[in-house]
Amino acid sequence: MVLLLHGWPYDIHSFAEVVPLLTSAGHRVLLPYARGHGTTRFRSADAVRNGQPAALAVDTVAFLDALEIERATLAGFDWGARTAGIVAALWPDRCRGLVAVSGYLIDGQASGRVPLPPAAEHAWWYQYYFATERGREGYARNTRDFAKLIWQTASPRWDFDDATFDRSAAALDNPDHVDVVIHNYRWRLGLADGEPQYADLEERLAGKPPVTVPTISLEGDANGAPHPQPQVYAKQFTGPYEHRTIAGGVGHNLPQEAPQAFADAVLAVASR
Repeated sequence: MVLLLHGWPYDIHSFAEVVPLLTSAGHRVLLPYARGHGTTRFRSADAVRNGQPAALAVDTVAFLDALEIERATLAGFDWGARTAGIVAALWPDRCRGLVAVSGYLIDGQASGRVPLPPAAEHAWWYQYYFATERGREGYARNTRDFAKLIWQTASPRWDFDDATFDRSAAALDNPDHVDVVIHNYRWRLGLADGEPQYADLEERLAGKPPVTVPTISLEGDANGAPHPQPQVYAKQFTGPYEHRTIAGGVGHNLPQEAPQAFADAVLAVASR
């Protein structure tokens, strides 16, 4: 069983070419939308449109529970890599192995408040834009144009066409999308509160718990999105671990830009 988790502002079609590579090897593959994307809906109009990392991870465990899946190999990028890493760290009994683009992305609000070097802060420009009401309104008005800009800057050498972008951009039309995204980035900076039921989990995540399950981290050689270097996070993986840099101008959306390399990593982890 393989669970593939997408990022923002992307969707499940990032794995369109990965899935047949995995199913042909005999794996069952599931691709849930992250909350606020695609066909997801909140059951209550009063529910907080919460995008904090622990909430997304709890969604993933609940998804496994609902389908009566005891354990799965988890693989993802961007938000999906962070979510997969959290599940692997906090619920290792539910995770057979992990493939994470950009490696260890678990963090807490305290770290989010620490200033970064100017070049790193510049790369996070959209996070600070979202911290303002102008940013919320701007994202709501121009969601697709905003997403296309992120695709272009995060993957500067990926020559995607309009049809490819439009197929995924439809998932951003979700009525809860803007609220979930804004909350996610404001929460990271400590500008939005989380929900009390996730407080204990976030406290554990702030301590950067190790990942003990077999893991392969991946990085494209042309990733234009903010990302840590492997030497910074390698020590957080205390189980069997390998890092692979994927050459050829591969950017942030690695499973869509280099599906064979992504699938090879999943198959390698699953075989362990």
